[in-house]
Amino acid sequence: MEVAAQREGVVTEILVDAGVRVQKGQLLAKLDDRQISADLEAARAKTASTEADLNNWKAEAKVLEADYERAKKMWEAKLIPEEQFEHARYKAEADEWDVKRVEQLLINARDSQQSLELELEKTQIKAPFDGVVARRYVRVGQTVAHDERLVWITATGPLRVRFTLPSKFVNQLKVGERVAITVADANPNLERSAKVVQMSPVVDPASGTIEALAELNGPVPDLRPGMQADVHVPVHP
Repeated sequence: MEVAAQREGVVTEILVDAGVRVQKGQLLAKLDDRQISADLEAARAKTASTEADLNNWKAEAKVLEADYERAKKMWEAKLIPEEQFEHARYKAEADEWDVKRVEQLLINARDSQQSLELELEKTQIKAPFDGVVARRYVRVGQTVAHDERLVWITATGPLRVRFTLPSKFVNQLKVGERVAITVADANPNLERSAKVVQMSPVVDPASGTIEALAELNGPVPDLRPGMQADVHVPVHP
């Protein structure tokens, strides 16, 4: 898989090179994150400030709600005029709308903060799976664009071989069966066992063949992804 940049930026650090084994999630390279980090700190400060503002409005709402309930009882007891009661009610209702307004501001602030956190994550290029770095395409200081390839990582196991067979094998070779694999670039006389893990459900009309996929068993340190292999299929009578 070619690991590409998820955003544009300047490469500030490269932590791996061709031939290095990496694990899933391992940091491979970094893009310049200074501006995003500064924006994120500002967003976090705004979120904290809005949270404090909301708590203040909620506290005030409780006070005004208590004033309203007291004014209601006093009005019912004919101790205050209706205008004073209505004033307390309007203040309590207005404060409730202020609370809702600040709650929405807090939602927006948190969304902006989360967006920047995601952008910051994109400046860290990580391995998508365990494997070996086959190629490195960039250098420190280079400006890369969105979707520009950075490194090529190849999984080293399990090794699989994809091959085609004449259509007459469509009902002979089944998923789970064993086939023998020989590799001329390694030891051509050594047969390795592999299990068929996938069979194409259709025949290619252009070539009259079906496609199959087999997985080799156990560790095979002398084999490398990309090698050419011969597949020996058992023939059933």
